Amino acid sequence: MLPLEGIKVIELAQNLAGPFCAQILAHLGADVIKIEKPNGGDDARGWGRLLSPDASSSFNAVNLSKKSVAADLKNPADVAKVLRLIDTADVVVQNMRPGTLESMGLGAEALMARNPRLIYCSVNAYGTTGPKKMDPGYEPIVQAFSGMMMMSGMPGGPPVRMGTQVLDHGSAMWAAIGVLAAIAERHRTGRGRKVDTSLLETAIGWWTNPYSGYAATGEVPERHPTGSRGVVIFEGLETADGPIIVAAGNDALFRKLCPVIGKPEWASDPGLATNRQRVERRDEIVQEMERILRTKPRAHWLKVIAAAGIPCTPINSLPEMLAEPQTEAIGMLQAVPNLERDVRLIALPVQFDGKRPPIRNRAPKIGEHTKEVFGDE
Repeated sequence: MLPLEGIKVIELAQNLAGPFCAQILAHLGADVIKIEKPNGGDDARGWGRLLSPDASSSFNAVNLSKKSVAADLKNPADVAKVLRLIDTADVVVQNMRPGTLESMGLGAEALMARNPRLIYCSVNAYGTTGPKKMDPGYEPIVQAFSGMMMMSGMPGGPPVRMGTQVLDHGSAMWAAIGVLAAIAERHRTGRGRKVDTSLLETAIGWWTNPYSGYAATGEVPERHPTGSRGVVIFEGLETADGPIIVAAGNDALFRKLCPVIGKPEWASDPGLATNRQRVERRDEIVQEMERILRTKPRAHWLKVIAAAGIPCTPINSLPEMLAEPQTEAIGMLQAVPNLERDVRLIALPVQFDGKRPPIRNRAPKIGEHTKEVFGDE
């Protein structure tokens, strides 16, 4: 039995953040009913390459194990049907532009008045207060606004977007955490809660460590392409045939590393005894290490550095990561039942009693479950 079996979730969301939150709940066992436009459905069905006849890879990535109901929320008859569903639901997840659902009678205040046990979870771009609260926003827009792009990329180079949907997915996780906390509280109080998060709040949350340094010194954090500027050596480095990361994260590990790379004199150099001293000589150390590492292939360096007990890893591409035995061992890729293609997708990154919740079904077709859910209405 999965942890959220018996929990009914109504998803009034599209694109990525809201649907991914609802998919997390679905993977945990909730019965998730996705409300979609009859014509075209969720916009994300058209984003990227097709993985199934009416759905892109992006849509399949965040809508597994759900049911789809086609309903026109501009049609009062369809809204009435959705309201009856919500009257018996535990959770609503929505990420529509602020004010959209309120104009249809589907806002938090109206729905929680009808169903006091309801947990109403909203994910938006900029938060619920302030001058930008009504503004729309997608992942790259908020990455730019929040300063994240200015922290990514090479020193002196242009700003760079993070390579995956860190704000959509991160906001979905915070939303799911909020929903789970509200479910736990409801066991005590019998009442629901309104849960809110946003892409901007998630972005600022990811600043936690760099911001603490800024708060302490007033110095703007510098870009660093790999590792950490505050620890030496903690760095991505080129070898003869590919990059690796070496993370000698404390003084003892640095001393162990020195003879392995042919620099035993570094271990006894009083000017390199502490991390703070090594940070002052960072450029010198990195340049010399990279000169040395380029003389031999990465398989050699990974073997000897790991043998010395120093954390290190290849910097993998996606195919290389997928080919790693460790990736296969932890079972993060699962077959998708009823999908027209033999493709494995990414499962929930949580296990219970040593078992990962299974992907229970493919992403639904538009309105596939309308009759089942609405019955004879």
